[in-house]
Amino acid sequence: MDSAALFSDLIRFETELWNTVTARLRSEHGLELHYFEPMQVIARTPDCRVQEVADALSITVGGTSKLVDRIEAAGWCRRRENPRDRRSSYVDLTPAGRRLLAAAGRTFAEEVEGRLRSPLSSRQFQEFAATIRQLRHALRSPATSPISSTNDGRGDRT
Repeated sequence: MDSAALFSDLIRFETELWNTVTARLRSEHGLELHYFEPMQVIARTPDCRVQEVADALSITVGGTSKLVDRIEAAGWCRRRENPRDRRSSYVDLTPAGRRLLAAAGRTFAEEVEGRLRSPLSSRQFQEFAATIRQLRHALRSPATSPISSTNDGRGDRT
Protein backbone atom coordinates (compact mmCIF):
# COMPACT_ATOMS: atom_id res chain seq x y z
CA MET A 1 0.00 0.00 0.00
CA ASP A 2 1.35 3.42 -0.82
CA SER A 3 1.26 6.43 1.51
CA ALA A 4 -1.49 8.21 -0.42
CA ALA A 5 -3.79 5.18 -0.16
CA LEU A 6 -2.98 4.82 3.53
CA PHE A 7 -3.75 8.51 4.09
CA SER A 8 -7.09 8.10 2.30
CA ASP A 9 -7.99 5.03 4.36
CA LEU A 10 -6.97 6.77 7.59
CA ILE A 11 -9.06 9.86 6.85
CA ARG A 12 -12.09 7.84 5.71
CA PHE A 13 -11.79 5.64 8.83
CA GLU A 14 -11.63 8.71 11.09
CA THR A 15 -14.68 10.22 9.38
CA GLU A 16 -16.69 7.00 9.52
CA LEU A 17 -15.74 6.40 13.16
CA TRP A 18 -16.60 10.01 14.08
CA ASN A 19 -19.98 9.77 12.33
CA THR A 20 -20.84 6.46 13.97
CA VAL A 21 -19.94 7.62 17.48
CA THR A 22 -21.66 11.00 17.12
CA ALA A 23 -24.83 9.36 15.76
CA ARG A 24 -25.04 7.18 18.84
CA LEU A 25 -24.33 10.06 21.26
CA ARG A 26 -26.91 12.19 19.47
CA SER A 27 -29.59 9.50 19.51
CA GLU A 28 -29.08 8.44 23.13
CA HIS A 29 -28.08 11.73 24.78
CA GLY A 30 -28.83 14.59 22.37
CA LEU A 31 -25.09 15.36 22.38
CA GLU A 32 -22.73 15.88 19.47
CA LEU A 33 -19.23 14.41 19.61
CA HIS A 34 -17.75 17.83 18.90
CA TYR A 35 -19.31 18.96 22.23
CA PHE A 36 -18.48 15.77 24.09
CA GLU A 37 -14.74 15.98 23.46
CA PRO A 38 -14.22 19.50 24.88
CA MET A 39 -16.49 18.63 27.79
CA GLN A 40 -14.14 15.73 28.60
CA VAL A 41 -11.16 18.09 28.61
CA ILE A 42 -12.99 20.63 30.78
CA ALA A 43 -13.97 17.90 33.25
CA ARG A 44 -10.44 16.60 33.72
CA THR A 45 -8.60 19.96 33.73
CA PRO A 46 -8.65 22.01 36.94
CA ASP A 47 -9.00 25.74 36.22
CA CYS A 48 -9.47 24.88 32.56
CA ARG A 49 -9.03 27.67 30.05
CA VAL A 50 -10.04 27.66 26.40
CA GLN A 51 -6.32 27.37 25.54
CA GLU A 52 -6.09 24.01 27.34
CA VAL A 53 -9.09 22.70 25.43
CA ALA A 54 -7.62 23.90 22.12
CA ASP A 55 -4.25 22.30 22.90
CA ALA A 56 -5.82 18.99 23.96
CA LEU A 57 -7.95 18.79 20.82
CA SER A 58 -5.38 20.19 18.37
CA ILE A 59 -7.73 22.92 17.16
CA THR A 60 -7.50 26.71 17.08
CA VAL A 61 -8.23 28.87 20.11
CA GLY A 62 -10.78 30.88 18.10
CA GLY A 63 -12.65 27.76 17.04
CA THR A 64 -12.48 26.41 20.57
CA SER A 65 -13.85 29.63 22.04
CA LYS A 66 -16.85 29.45 19.70
CA LEU A 67 -17.34 25.80 20.62
CA VAL A 68 -17.25 26.62 24.35
CA ASP A 69 -19.76 29.42 23.69
CA ARG A 70 -22.17 26.87 22.18
CA ILE A 71 -21.66 24.40 25.05
CA GLU A 72 -22.30 27.24 27.48
CA ALA A 73 -25.45 28.28 25.60
CA ALA A 74 -26.70 24.70 25.95
CA GLY A 75 -26.26 25.02 29.73
CA TRP A 76 -23.49 22.41 30.04
CA CYS A 77 -20.62 24.68 31.04
CA ARG A 78 -20.00 28.14 32.43
CA ARG A 79 -17.14 30.59 32.31
CA ARG A 80 -15.81 32.22 35.45
CA GLU A 81 -13.31 34.99 35.90
CA ASN A 82 -9.66 34.09 36.12
CA PRO A 83 -8.44 36.13 39.10
CA ARG A 84 -4.81 35.93 37.93
CA ASP A 85 -5.44 37.03 34.33
CA ARG A 86 -8.41 39.18 33.37
CA ARG A 87 -7.81 38.39 29.68
CA SER A 88 -8.89 34.79 30.17
CA SER A 89 -11.54 32.89 32.04
CA TYR A 90 -11.92 29.44 33.48
CA VAL A 91 -14.45 27.01 32.10
CA ASP A 92 -16.31 24.55 34.34
CA LEU A 93 -19.02 22.03 33.61
CA THR A 94 -22.37 22.80 35.16
CA PRO A 95 -24.11 20.10 37.21
CA ALA A 96 -26.23 19.33 34.12
CA GLY A 97 -23.06 19.12 32.02
CA ARG A 98 -21.41 16.73 34.48
CA ARG A 99 -24.49 14.48 34.51
CA LEU A 100 -24.67 14.49 30.71
CA LEU A 101 -20.96 13.79 30.36
CA ALA A 102 -21.13 10.88 32.80
CA ALA A 103 -24.01 9.24 30.94
CA ALA A 104 -22.60 9.98 27.49
CA GLY A 105 -19.15 8.83 28.62
CA ARG A 106 -20.44 5.32 29.23
CA THR A 107 -22.03 5.24 25.77
CA PHE A 108 -18.90 6.68 24.18
CA ALA A 109 -16.64 4.11 25.84
CA GLU A 110 -18.91 1.26 24.79
CA GLU A 111 -19.10 2.44 21.18
CA VAL A 112 -15.38 3.13 20.83
CA GLU A 113 -14.51 -0.17 22.49
CA GLY A 114 -16.71 -2.00 19.99
CA ARG A 115 -15.34 -0.13 16.99
CA LEU A 116 -11.62 -0.06 17.86
CA ARG A 117 -10.78 -2.86 20.26
CA SER A 118 -13.22 -5.62 19.38
CA PRO A 119 -12.10 -6.17 15.76
CA LEU A 120 -8.44 -6.50 16.80
CA SER A 121 -6.50 -8.90 18.95
CA SER A 122 -5.10 -7.42 22.15
CA ARG A 123 -1.64 -7.32 20.57
CA GLN A 124 -2.91 -5.65 17.39
CA PHE A 125 -4.77 -3.07 19.44
CA GLN A 126 -1.67 -2.25 21.52
CA GLU A 127 0.47 -1.98 18.38
CA PHE A 128 -2.11 0.24 16.67
CA ALA A 129 -2.31 2.54 19.70
CA ALA A 130 1.49 2.75 19.95
CA THR A 131 1.79 3.49 16.22
CA ILE A 132 -0.80 6.29 16.38
CA ARG A 133 0.98 7.84 19.41
CA GLN A 134 4.32 7.61 17.60
CA LEU A 135 2.95 9.22 14.44
CA ARG A 136 1.26 12.04 16.39
CA HIS A 137 4.46 12.70 18.30
CA ALA A 138 6.49 12.81 15.07
CA LEU A 139 3.97 15.15 13.47
CA ARG A 140 4.16 17.55 16.41
CA SER A 141 7.95 17.48 16.67
CA PRO A 142 9.60 19.88 14.21
CA ALA A 143 12.98 18.19 14.70
CA THR A 144 11.72 14.88 13.31
CA SER A 145 9.31 16.21 10.72
CA PRO A 146 10.18 15.81 7.04
CA ILE A 147 8.03 18.86 6.24
CA SER A 148 9.93 21.83 4.83
CA SER A 149 10.34 25.00 6.86
CA THR A 150 7.99 26.87 4.48
CA ASN A 151 5.07 24.73 5.57
CA ASP A 152 4.72 24.18 9.30
CA GLY A 153 2.39 21.21 8.75
CA ARG A 154 -0.29 22.51 11.06
CA GLY A 155 -3.25 22.49 8.74
CA ASP A 156 -6.46 23.39 10.50
CA ARG A 157 -9.63 21.30 10.41
CA THR A 158 -11.57 23.56 12.77
